[in-house]
Amino acid sequence: MNPYVLMILLSSLGLGTTLTFASSHWLLAWMGLEINTLAIIPLMAQHHHPRAVEATTKYFLIQATAAAMILFAGTTNAWISGEWDMNNMSSPIAATMIMTALALKIGLAPMHFWMPEVLQGLDLLTGLILSTWQKLAPLALIIQTAQAIDPLLLTTLGLMSTLAGGWGGLNQTQLRKILAYSSIAHMGWMIIVLQYAPQLTLIALGTYIFMTSAAFLTLKSASATKINTLAMIWPNNPTLTATTALVLLSLGGLPPLTGFMPKWLILQEMAKQGLPIAATIMALAALLSLYFYLRLCYAMTLTISPNTTNSLTPWRAQMTQSSVPLALSTTIALGLLPVTPAILMLAT
Repeated sequence: MNPYVLMILLSSLGLGTTLTFASSHWLLAWMGLEINTLAIIPLMAQHHHPRAVEATTKYFLIQATAAAMILFAGTTNAWISGEWDMNNMSSPIAATMIMTALALKIGLAPMHFWMPEVLQGLDLLTGLILSTWQKLAPLALIIQTAQAIDPLLLTTLGLMSTLAGGWGGLNQTQLRKILAYSSIAHMGWMIIVLQYAPQLTLIALGTYIFMTSAAFLTLKSASATKINTLAMIWPNNPTLTATTALVLLSLGGLPPLTGFMPKWLILQEMAKQGLPIAATIMALAALLSLYFYLRLCYAMTLTISPNTTNSLTPWRAQMTQSSVPLALSTTIALGLLPVTPAILMLAT
């Protein structure tokens, strides 16, 4: 892609998200979401592969439907209350419609079916943008309007997402689909605690972005898209394989890695709010997710690919891409648990 075009698309992505962050008016928020969607579509279809074009078309239709619902709900609210302000959601129907549309945008269950299919058709870097940056604007709107939304709806969406994310990833062999289901499960964790402690949603979002970035960048550097290619990584790059296994366990939420921190804080908050059954279901759903991360770790570190050469170490080509983002995101994805009190202090 032409670097000037790429620069315009990436700056439009940034502009759309910033516009939504800064808005308190539904029309402005809708405009930011639309700029965001239109900027990522050329990035998704840049390889002109039929699979990529199919994924782009699906994504466009889903996002257009959600944007139309947001505009309709915003208009309904303005018609009833007389103003377009986000903080004045006086109509419960409009609030529920907006929450449904935003859930469709970020792929919360039961509106999650498009997410694995779309992510499977993209290359890994565009998939990374879709899994991290594209979640920010809709989540900002959900956080702003959370007080007007029925708590039961948020709890239901959260529980369904963690269960669907854990259950759906169990029988997958494609890494991008596994990461899509992982994303759905993490979104569920963020949404369920939103009504009680929004700062925990932000902490969970931050750790999710770093862990997912580390996972995608590793797969990009290893050019791996299926589980059976993971078995080939060990001879080529042993250090990267070891850190990747830890990053995947961190995504699963094992202590003493960063991924344990948001899960621990969210379960603690839910127990404090008198929701022991919901907290138990969430913890059990996390075990489902952990199973498929362990499958990936097993394929990477405990199996050796069939080898026809006699030498144990093959030729190791020099990495052409920058390793700084990968090193930074991996370090953060592995080592933040000891500074949990400091992060909590900064968030509150």
